[in-house]
Amino acid sequence: MPLHDTTDQTLARALRQLRRYRGSTQEDLAHSAGITVTALARIERGETDPHWMTVRHVVSALGISLAELVVAVEDASV
Repeated sequence: MPLHDTTDQTLARALRQLRRYRGSTQEDLAHSAGITVTALARIERGETDPHWMTVRHVVSALGISLAELVVAVEDASV
């Protein structure tokens, strides 16, 4: 089974779009979220699904609510 079949590509797209919309680099967001740049890059490429706490840290670093993330994920799935 290909790697991308088991990951949430819409979450990856949504997080990448939110980061870019806010004008943040992967380095800045990863640092603010307390994760490595490599981890964030893998999440944004859809190579891995983040743990729940990682999602919460990234959302907090983006300055958005979980509800706003859900809307962004729904928008990214279209």
